[in-house]
Amino acid sequence: MTKVLGIDPGLEDTGWALIEVDGKNKIILKEFGLIKTSSKLALSKRLKEIYESVGSKIKEFSPDRAAIEEIYFIDKIKTQSLTTHSRGVILLALENFNIPYSEYNPRVVKKTVTGNGNAQKQQIQSVIAMMFSIKEKIYPDVADAIAIALTDLRLFELRKKNIL
Repeated sequence: MTKVLGIDPGLEDTGWALIEVDGKNKIILKEFGLIKTSSKLALSKRLKEIYESVGSKIKEFSPDRAAIEEIYFIDKIKTQSLTTHSRGVILLALENFNIPYSEYNPRVVKKTVTGNGNAQKQQIQSVIAMMFSIKEKIYPDVADAIAIALTDLRLFELRKKNIL
């Protein structure tokens, strides 16, 4: 049984999801959620909240590995800068708990999950909801975290063999 913690980093909203593969190669979405921080707090306090929340998920679920979205360049430099801070404390938490991780470009995640590297957020949400029979609306960052974990399950062995 393999457990992967997928993480979509963000300063305000960090999506996370735990996916497991059972002995019959069935993919099971075990848990998912959102780590929210208040913009009223100092940056350092927000980062501490993210770090502690990720650490808490690691302790609770004991994942075998993690997958996190790579930083990509967008027009919103300030948003990207804040996401980079968030990503840094997440990587620190993974390192402190000895959780190996892989990084995936958003286009690779979109292509792996939907077949289209330019898919919109709504498409990711729809595919994830169908795959895992989720009836309620999924928050976009949570859907992305599920998609990142799913991408890792599909591509991990290829990356390990330097094929990808």
